[in-house]
Amino acid sequence: MTTLIINIKELLQVRDSSILKVSGAEMAVLPTIKNAFLVIKDKLIADFGSMDNIPKIDNDKTIDATGKIVLPSWCDSHTHIVYAGNREQEFVDRINGLSYEEIANRGGGILNSAKKLNETTEEEICQQSKTRLEEVMRLGTGAVEIKSGYGLTVDGELKMLRVIQRLAQNYPVTIKATFLGAHAFPLEFKENHQGYIDLIINEMLPEIAKNKLADFIDAFCETGYFTVEETQQIMEAGIKFGLKPKIHVNQFNSIGGIQAGIKYDALSVDHLEVMKPEDIEALKNTETMPVALPSCSYFLSIPYTPARAMIAAGLPLALATDYNPGSTPSGNMNFVVSTACIKMKMTPEEAINAATINGAYAMGISETHGSITIGKKANLIITKPIPSYYQLPYAFGSNLIETVLLEGEIFA
Repeated sequence: MTTLIINIKELLQVRDSSILKVSGAEMAVLPTIKNAFLVIKDKLIADFGSMDNIPKIDNDKTIDATGKIVLPSWCDSHTHIVYAGNREQEFVDRINGLSYEEIANRGGGILNSAKKLNETTEEEICQQSKTRLEEVMRLGTGAVEIKSGYGLTVDGELKMLRVIQRLAQNYPVTIKATFLGAHAFPLEFKENHQGYIDLIINEMLPEIAKNKLADFIDAFCETGYFTVEETQQIMEAGIKFGLKPKIHVNQFNSIGGIQAGIKYDALSVDHLEVMKPEDIEALKNTETMPVALPSCSYFLSIPYTPARAMIAAGLPLALATDYNPGSTPSGNMNFVVSTACIKMKMTPEEAINAATINGAYAMGISETHGSITIGKKANLIITKPIPSYYQLPYAFGSNLIETVLLEGEIFA
């Protein structure tokens, strides 16, 4: 099957195959071709260029993109899409003055979601999660990382990871699975942290490895959750079972989680709302991708990741949604890109780079996703007719996506 897209107003994120991420000043550069064509063959990008030089192509299908922008689909490297129910009451509690930490301390937050998940059947969780996944796919997400972490029991965590595996097997979107058993301490282990960590290491991880249920291991390294030492213990164990670390750090406090992640060669360190100069310094010249979650900052009214300081220091930055029932009940990457521009003062070029090529890097898939590159997956967004790609972050409340192609086929 060969599909030809013609008369593309502007083709964004055109890259050589050797470029797997962009950092510092490079983030402000978004290579494009105006008045372009693109060829899809057997689910992959086969060719592209200027309409002035379009070759003769024996294609099965033609899409006319006159007046429209084409770009690689969003790569959302941090989500918790698989969960049960919702936490809308906590949303109202926050409006009435309670903080995220106060809600957690009285049995809400992650423990609330864990209770609901363990009371819900695997089939029902799968059905709820399918609805959320299909929504984000229609909004232009072509690759997504999904974490466990609302089970906090052996059975609950395995149930979540099996649902993630089922989603990956049944949808054309690329899915990476992360084991986040270290999301919070269950009530029965509140005074016995090592007991729960032992459960993660001795019972959960062997089953996950045996059934190949996860790609990454994560921990919520934060005051009141997992200490740096506890996080290091979990990362070490995960590595032994073949899982690469991706960790939650610096959401509310800077306690050394970034440095620990770097020490264990974490693929990414995520959240980063609270950054000290030494945290930024530590990330220089590493292979670890910093990931910002601006819609979480928006929803919780907490600080935003200091993107300008980090980019000025020469760092790369990725953007993701943090889609979850408590702090970000949205998987809309278009809103994330807009919020990064409006609240973090990223340029449209920087934000699009962060949500595509750098997002792919933060999932370990930048060789196959995140840019318009021959041989990469044909996961594409075709916009409605718009004046320029600046319209994407500018018109923050509008859905400007007309068509989503995943593996070369129209999904929406």
